[in-house]
Amino acid sequence: MLISRAFVELMLYRACLTLSYQILAVTAGWHIYELTKDPLSLGLMGLAEVVPYFCSALFAGHAVDQASKKRIAVFGCSLHVLIAVLMVPVALGYLDSLGMGVQWLLYAGIGLAGLARAFIRPTYQVLFAQVLRREDFAQGSAIGAVIYQGAQVIGPVVGGLLIAWPGLVFAYIASGVFALFAIIAVGLLRYTAEPTQPSELSMWAGIVQGLRFVFSKQIMLAAMALDMFAVLFGGAVAMLPAFIDEILQGSPETLGLLRAAPAIGSVLAGVWLARHPIQRHGGRYLLGAVAGFGFAVIGFGWSTSFWLAAAFLFFTGVFDAISVVLRSTILQLMTPDQMRGRISAINGIFIGSSNEIGALESGLAASALGLSASIVFGGAMTLFVVAVCWLAAPKLRDLELSDLHDVRKH
Repeated sequence: MLISRAFVELMLYRACLTLSYQILAVTAGWHIYELTKDPLSLGLMGLAEVVPYFCSALFAGHAVDQASKKRIAVFGCSLHVLIAVLMVPVALGYLDSLGMGVQWLLYAGIGLAGLARAFIRPTYQVLFAQVLRREDFAQGSAIGAVIYQGAQVIGPVVGGLLIAWPGLVFAYIASGVFALFAIIAVGLLRYTAEPTQPSELSMWAGIVQGLRFVFSKQIMLAAMALDMFAVLFGGAVAMLPAFIDEILQGSPETLGLLRAAPAIGSVLAGVWLARHPIQRHGGRYLLGAVAGFGFAVIGFGWSTSFWLAAAFLFFTGVFDAISVVLRSTILQLMTPDQMRGRISAINGIFIGSSNEIGALESGLAASALGLSASIVFGGAMTLFVVAVCWLAAPKLRDLELSDLHDVRKH
């Protein structure tokens, strides 16, 4: 049965933690841009998060394969609580005497979020596979995407409203409270898990084993690379505070609404996919979805009104949801149970780090080309990446998801 108690508890955990992260992201982004008025400072937020994430992801994946998944999940949530505790005195102005040091404290908080995500991402993927049957992975991925994107709709709106009233302090507190709820949810999680078999391989040997597995599978490697480069060049959302200030002359509420627009599109697409899972021509749908994402990013870069910008961001969410669900299903079906933590960590380096590096790329491009031109350039590069993958990865292009259901556990 797909909708089990354990699956509901897992989705509650994911929703609360995503709300915590989204409120933190929108609050810290507004806070830093308010201090600097520099688009590059938003790009540096990405760098601040990706460095600790990149340095710890592979080790975290190995730990997830060997240790208690629930304890690791609680550790990741606790870091989000710690971030909120650190950010409140900054927002209250108690540390204003530090000058530029305040900005670097904000980057340090974002860095802790990157460390937390290194452990949270593979833990969720392993728990997902343990509470569902293989034949439910496609539908479960779609439901998980709806929950995740629904939280991404609510989180930025709540964050934007809290920034506008009553202020930054309450926004940071809200982020910490949702992280506490996530700890409770994962603590309640009950499921029958296969006993973890301690690996005879050393940590480094286990990590190398995971890397060799990924690089030996053209479908898996191409799916990861496709999304990595698409997100790297199409990360328009990172520039929203600057876009609102320079192009739309908006407010914190506008920031929250525009950050929510892609998630609204993702929720609607996820609901559709939960009822109508894609089984045929999965590879072509994946490539087509990433191409659609690129076109929507170009449209957003050309936008000069709130509603036009919101419409194009909505479609980035629609196409991104299709891509995420298909890629998640491919990885879940192709990954051996004993390697899920490591494979998820490797995927996280491909995908997760590209969000933050993409934010840095967007900041640098905006400084060099101008804000709108840099966004259009990113969308065009996304289309180029799709064309390369279409030609270079025929196994992905011709993939039928139904064929992967017969792959046995390793």
